[in-house]
Amino acid sequence: MRNLFVRETGNYKTTYSNDMKMFGTTGAKIKALLIVIVVLSVPLYVTNYWIGLLTLCAISAVGAIGLNILTGLTGQISIGVGAFLGVGGYTSAILTSTYGLSFWISLPIAGIVTALIGGVFGIPALRLKGLYLAIATLAAQVIILFVISRWDSLTGGTAGMVLGRPTIGEYSLSSNTGYYYLCTIILLLTVMYATNLIRTRTGRAFLAVRDRDIAAQIMGINLFKYKVMAFAISSFFVGIAGALLAHYTMIVSPELYSFHVSIEYLAMILIGGLGSVFGSILGAAFITLLPVSLGSLIDVMAGFMPELYQLFSALKDFVFGAVIILFLIFEPGGLAHIWLNIKKYFKLWPFSY
Repeated sequence: MRNLFVRETGNYKTTYSNDMKMFGTTGAKIKALLIVIVVLSVPLYVTNYWIGLLTLCAISAVGAIGLNILTGLTGQISIGVGAFLGVGGYTSAILTSTYGLSFWISLPIAGIVTALIGGVFGIPALRLKGLYLAIATLAAQVIILFVISRWDSLTGGTAGMVLGRPTIGEYSLSSNTGYYYLCTIILLLTVMYATNLIRTRTGRAFLAVRDRDIAAQIMGINLFKYKVMAFAISSFFVGIAGALLAHYTMIVSPELYSFHVSIEYLAMILIGGLGSVFGSILGAAFITLLPVSLGSLIDVMAGFMPELYQLFSALKDFVFGAVIILFLIFEPGGLAHIWLNIKKYFKLWPFSY
């Protein structure tokens, strides 16, 4: 009789197929659907200026997710993201502007070309790690930008290239709203892929390489294969982000892909949370909107103290660096961990245990 009063008090995964599902419960499916509806309805109640900013956030999130696959999941640090963004942007610009190909063909090709170049520069990862690997990826940044700047006949050199917005039939995505929907849909597809990747054999191999590569090799994981694969997959999404950014700004130039851009993308995944897809989105939005917020704050403060406007403007870089340091010291788990703690608090409220 006692078994009649026993019931399950949680969501248990008893098979591998259940563990591989992206949405394990009906509630998870409903929440995902609501998030998609809210994201797609944003242009209905915000200004055109904010649509532009959110488009930049979506593009940055695609690149940040790609970098997080490499650094957060596989433990391979890269500070050459800016150059790989440039490869994606220039590939799409050359294919569309010089050779007249459609954006819809050039976009995946830009990702594939960037993945191939990323895989080549990922080969040293078999022998290098930590600071040495970081220096190797920095060398990739220098080499790629040097080629872009000097190959005038193909890339236009330091003058850069001009390109246009994509079209669907006779409809051009020239408005911020149309381009926002394009970038958002690509971001949703990227999130789905990255979330599923963690659940697959490849994703678990990435995690094993990150946690202890020697033990992973002893278990039969091919380090060379998975390290190069991580660089290629990461570079693919970074290249897609670079192509999207190029068609959004409608110009590509070497100075747009400087070392500072690479640092910004590293800051996105550090502040958002290493190894977290959701954290990559939060970090991308945070870093993209931080200069805008600081600029608005400086304008307000300059209204009261105009003589200190130059000083306030110079503090932008200081605040950027201070934010990264504070997150590393007080919340190394990033914004994703903060969000998880908030969820746990309200789930357990009013009890603290």
